[in-house]
Amino acid sequence: MPPLLTSAGDKSKELPDENLWTSILGEVQTKGSNKLPSNKSILVLGDNESGKTTLIAKLQGVEDPKKGSGLEYAYIDVRDEYRDDHTRLGVWVLDGHPMYKQLLKFALPAESIPNTLVMFVASMTTPWAILDQLQSWVAVLHDYIDSLRIPAETLQEYRQKIVKRWQEYVDQTDDPDLNVSRTSRNLEEEGDDLPLSEGVLTSNLGLDVVVVITKTDYMSTLEKENDYRDEHFDFIQQWVRRFCLQYGAGLFYTSAKEDKNCDLLYKYLTHRLYSLPFRTPALVVEKEALLVPSGWDSMKKISIVCENLQSMKPDDYYRDVIAPPASRKSGGRETEVVAEDEQVFLARMLSLLQQGHDKQTPAVQKTGSRLQTCMGPPSITPPKKLDPSKVSSTSGEGVLANFFNSLLHKKPGSASTSPSSVKTPGSPGIDTSVGVEKAVTQSDAAAELERLDKIGRISRAKPGGSPSFNIK
Repeated sequence: MPPLLTSAGDKSKELPDENLWTSILGEVQTKGSNKLPSNKSILVLGDNESGKTTLIAKLQGVEDPKKGSGLEYAYIDVRDEYRDDHTRLGVWVLDGHPMYKQLLKFALPAESIPNTLVMFVASMTTPWAILDQLQSWVAVLHDYIDSLRIPAETLQEYRQKIVKRWQEYVDQTDDPDLNVSRTSRNLEEEGDDLPLSEGVLTSNLGLDVVVVITKTDYMSTLEKENDYRDEHFDFIQQWVRRFCLQYGAGLFYTSAKEDKNCDLLYKYLTHRLYSLPFRTPALVVEKEALLVPSGWDSMKKISIVCENLQSMKPDDYYRDVIAPPASRKSGGRETEVVAEDEQVFLARMLSLLQQGHDKQTPAVQKTGSRLQTCMGPPSITPPKKLDPSKVSSTSGEGVLANFFNSLLHKKPGSASTSPSSVKTPGSPGIDTSVGVEKAVTQSDAAAELERLDKIGRISRAKPGGSPSFNIK
């Protein structure tokens, strides 16, 4: 069927339809080429042991973080589910020692400032140092930016961008249409020149800033060990929020151990850097998991927290209220004990043992069994002979002395001891060496003592006579 002829007026009616299809195709082509940028990055600043490495590992999904030194580099995989696109977000972590601040030139060159978000990290394990650490690292960053000598017009452009993002903030909900309508209404009613409220962006760095307080699970320990109360944590919170107002920063309380706010922090970072959706409103009820987006807070809202302060005032000096714990070493009562070096100790003990071995003092002989354990097997010496004049003839002490002397000077492992002749007074013809040898070889010392006791009783039964021995 031949096409129907149309007049010039009809052709003019078809032109809008053709333009519509052209615009649709152009929009699809534009969206297809609108990939996630690959030049975005995060700069993490904070003291050592503040949890920087653990926090970044949590955002990466890594279970075993590894600490480095100087300037560390990592990346976080970012995926856009709506555009089915993904990219890598670079993360620079600067060491907490001040000597490494010179490495900032590698992490934050002048041309990367518009595409960089700065994250200041402090830990709740040292709450008395939070404010000092934040102010210290802001000063380091401010000095570095000044050293770059960025043109005033360019720096003012960066700062104005931060102001505009603060002004355009609206409370987020799960309904994206409602969020769009709120944004449009705010711009129509308030305009682009909305004045900033009290205390907001008084120190504008020209950088997007987020403050993260880590290890908030330690709050329970502070309550038990340091007697912290809710008003102490409210005092810390209101000071940190005032700091965030000054620099236009968002605030997150996180705990990688208990996985609090880590996922929300990841979504917020991708929202600030890639404009991905973030529909979580501010969370200020749970003290361990605060979330204050940039643009939401104000001095009026902070004053609500200050109403809970009873024993302190909001403007009190921070360190006077949140003071570090007293040192346990007070008054010099406890002295530090330093252990002696192991080799020095062993050498000194060896010297003392050698001196005791060379002198052969009576004290050493009396405690020979203990020293022999340290010095090794004793030297073989003949049993010491007893002086007959010093041995009582009316008792068995002389025989007992011979017995114990034989045990003392007996060589370990030998079956017998060198014979020695011991004669008791009153009976010079009786040689008791054979009896001593038999006594030494006895395995039961108690039986030998009993036998010797019987001999003593026999000798005492004979008045005026010498003790007689019936040795078998």
